[in-house]
Parts: sequence; C-alpha cells; structure tokens
Amino acid sequence: MTDIEIARNCKIKKITQIARKLGIPQNDLELYGNFKAKVTTKPSVSDNAKLVLVTAINPTAAGEGKTTVSIGLADALNQIGAKACLALREPSLGPVFGIKGGATGGGYAQITPMEDINLHFTGDFHAISAANNLLCALIDNSVFQGNALDIDPNRIVFNRTLDVNDRALRGVTVNHGVKNAVEHGEKFNITAACEIMAILALSSDLDDLKKRIGKILVAYTYGGKPIFASDLHAENALTILLKDALKPNLVQTLGGTPTFVHCGPFANIAHGCNSVQATELAMTYADYTVTEAGFGADLGAEKFFDVKCRVSGLRPNAVVVVATIRALKLHGGADKSNLAVKDIKALKKGISNLERHVCNIKDVYRLPVVVAINRFTSDSLQEIDVVKQAVQRLGVDVSVCDVWAKGGKGAHDLAHKVVELCHADNGEFRFAYDDNDSIFDKIRSIATKIYGAKDVAFSGEALSSISALRNVCDVDGLPVVIAKTQYSFSDDPNLLGAPDDFTINIRDIEYRGGAGFLVAIAGNMLLMPGLSKNPNAVNMTIDGEGKISGLY
Repeated sequence: MTDIEIARNCKIKKITQIARKLGIPQNDLELYGNFKAKVTTKPSVSDNAKLVLVTAINPTAAGEGKTTVSIGLADALNQIGAKACLALREPSLGPVFGIKGGATGGGYAQITPMEDINLHFTGDFHAISAANNLLCALIDNSVFQGNALDIDPNRIVFNRTLDVNDRALRGVTVNHGVKNAVEHGEKFNITAACEIMAILALSSDLDDLKKRIGKILVAYTYGGKPIFASDLHAENALTILLKDALKPNLVQTLGGTPTFVHCGPFANIAHGCNSVQATELAMTYADYTVTEAGFGADLGAEKFFDVKCRVSGLRPNAVVVVATIRALKLHGGADKSNLAVKDIKALKKGISNLERHVCNIKDVYRLPVVVAINRFTSDSLQEIDVVKQAVQRLGVDVSVCDVWAKGGKGAHDLAHKVVELCHADNGEFRFAYDDNDSIFDKIRSIATKIYGAKDVAFSGEALSSISALRNVCDVDGLPVVIAKTQYSFSDDPNLLGAPDDFTINIRDIEYRGGAGFLVAIAGNMLLMPGLSKNPNAVNMTIDGEGKISGLY
C-alpha cells in the first residue's frame, strides 16, 4: 500500500477532539475545515516539559526517514503513557514537486491530512511570499517615485521569492523596457530561504514580528548608507499580511498524536527549524515534545542549538540521531543500485558519518543522545549488529525502529530510552561558540568542531561584505548560519562519509537583520534550487474525483 492509501484507510479524529484532548480552549481554535486549525493560545511552557530533538546523518538518495521516526516516536511516547506532542516544519512546494517529494512522514507514521499539509495547507507559505514580494515592490516603487531615499538600484540586497524550484529565477532583469523605470538586476530565493520565513519562525508575537520586519536590510544608498524596511514604512503592511500566518497550525498523526506544524526554513540555506511559538505551544500542553531539524545534524541540529536555542532560551533534554543501513552503506561507497545487498565493508566505512554526528552532540553540545536505526526489510541482522556495536563503543545507546510498517508500536524501545535520557542528568548544554567570539572565530568553530574541517578560507567578496556590514550592524555580536550542501560535512556534495582534510570555503556573508543572524554562504550553495531531470511533478496524477497519486 502507498502512503496515500494508508492515510486514506485510517480513521482520524476531528481537530476539535484533538484540541480538547490537549486542553486547548475551543475559543482558541480557528478551524480550517474538520482536520486543521490555527491556535491562538499564548505559549506558557511548563517547568517539567521535556524537549526531544530528532536529527540525522547527512542525507543521501537512500533516505533516512527523520520525519517518519519523529512521528513514530511521538506516537510511541503516547502509547507507553507519556503525554507527547509533535512540533514539525511545514513542507515547501519546492521539494514536494522537485526531487524529495512530500514531508509528512510515511507508512503508518504520518501526519494528516497529508495532501493538504504538503500543498497549500493553511496558506502560510503564500502569505510569506506575498509579504516578501510586497516589500520588493515598495523598494522599486520608492526608486520610481523620485527615489527620496537615494536607493542605488544596483545595491538592492533584498530579493523576491517564490515557493517552487525555478533555476531560471536565480538571475533576472526587472523593469526592462519599462518607461521611466530603472532597469536593474534581481534574483529570487525559494520561500523557505527568504528572511521573512526565518523571521516568522523566530518571532514571539505580533509586536516582535513587526520590529523584526523593520530591521530587514533592503538596500544601500549611492553613498553606501544602509536602507531598512522601516525606512520604507513597510513593517505594518507586511505584518498585516502575516498576522494569521504567525499562528501555529494544529493537525494530528495517524496515531492521534497532536502535531503543531508551523514554518519551514531550509536547514542548508536558513536555520532549518519549525517556529519557536509552535515548539513552546507543544511544550505548554505536553510532557514530551518531539521536534526535528532539517537535513543532517551538521546543519539542522547545529542551527537548532546555536541559533534557535540561543534566541529562544529553549534547551533540549535528549537528542535522537536517525540513520539507515542503506544510507550508511552509500556513505561508505556502495553502489546506489545495490543497497539492498549486504555489504559489511561499505557499511563499516560509512559508519564514520554517524559516529561524527553522535560525537558532536555528545562532546560539543554535551547532550544525551540515542541512535535510532530506521529499519528496512533488506537490512540483515549482521549489518544491524555492526552499527549497534559501533555506536555502543561511543558510550551511546541504540534502538532499532520499524515505524513505517508498525507506527508507534515500532518505536516503543526508542520511546523508553528517550524517557530515560530526559530524566537523567543531562550535563551542561553548551553552544559550539560563544556570543562574544568574532564572526571569523564563530565560523571556524562550526567548521572545525562540527564539520571536521582543517581550516576555513574567506573569499575577497566575503571579506568585503564583512567590512561593509561593520557599518550596518555589530557583525561579531550575531549568531551565524552557514549555508552549505546538506550531503556532506564539507562544501563538496560528493565528499561523503567523514572527511577530515578539507577547507570550508566561505564565498560571501549576508545580513539577516530581522532574523537576527548572519548567513555565511559556503561553496556553490544556491538560495534558489532547480528541478531535477525527472522531477516529482511529472510523476504525479490526479483523477476526476480529485484523488492524487505520486505525491511522495
């Protein structure tokens, strides 16, 4: 059975019942049909609430199932008597119609209604795109209407956005042939990479949202003076467009676990976590909140710790690192077409990737960690035993999960181990770098401590950007998001496993004043993905009754 067929065969409750189960007042629900709602309750995190982060090894074409394990774990926690909620990101249409497909889990470990969540959902991404592009329109309009702010059209740094993969929009010209308008270069970022998305994910309320929007750096004058969104008086209009998008969305798993799904910044080009509000709302109503961060632990988990936790004050009580035998073999050099074949040599080589991620969580961030092996039917007992022994040598526990086929029942062992970790002395959580470190030291700390790089090289463009930004903000006082490939610890997507003799190349530095961080762009990382030769979009079908297939 396909994921869609499984979902259609499961009877789910009305969202009002799910809300009642949590204790959310009826008046705090804004219904979007029978199975989706926005929640207006203000978070009030319980002192006893536990936060569990699910992360993974570097992703491969073989798949890791991080979201699926997150969903299965939350269901399992409820099944063993622990009151649990999920807090997940919203899917972007880019991957849905691109190479990755949907992002609502799979098998019997899904959030639902999955078709709605993977497509338009409650319209949050559309609101973000509209707000972003309104700001762009206000910038160009200011130039057109006499340019009272003296904006240099060639130094506009805030880009338009669209929530699809469209490489043709990486570089465009606007106002071409338009009478009395100034022609200039422009580019689009995918919505999940835009600053408005990051701002929404980090904002605590409408006032905070409006203040953050006002701090967006949009351009420079001909004389080099920075221009902010507040100079255009844009913050109120953008906040009006985003007022409903700021409210977290409530859905459920196929197993009936309440799930807050809100915001979706990519972890390879943004900070990769669902909203602070959604996480705190889950922690308001549940004893255990399971959340996840995008891609591998070098991207999503690092940014969860060093950005989201730093900004919000949240502290995880336990971390789960997800891996598959298939993906580990691929990291060890196995042929992608033969991953179902037992290959102990490739597996042992690929385990180095898992080991580095585990050691980063345990030794750099000082957090308790457990490894979840997301089991496939092709996995041999010998291969599973090889991974178990390698992980246990690190002093870390390991659990084999089968949540795709069994839902929460396939993760009871993992759930018990997570509960145990949450109630143990989890030591002293640390960041990978200190607030008062310089921007150079912050980037080097991430590159050497987390990635395993031997050094960092800054391009002339990056150094020039840092120099220019020192006139705009306290460059050294901000956390850093490194935008790099998700496939490798390095900035080379083909360098798999756990490389150690490489240099991270920082191409440029960009300021995200509203979000409150800097973005260091490494290697050939692009903020607008492209479609593959055979994108998921061409494999989808819909019949006359509206039934969709091929969404995964």
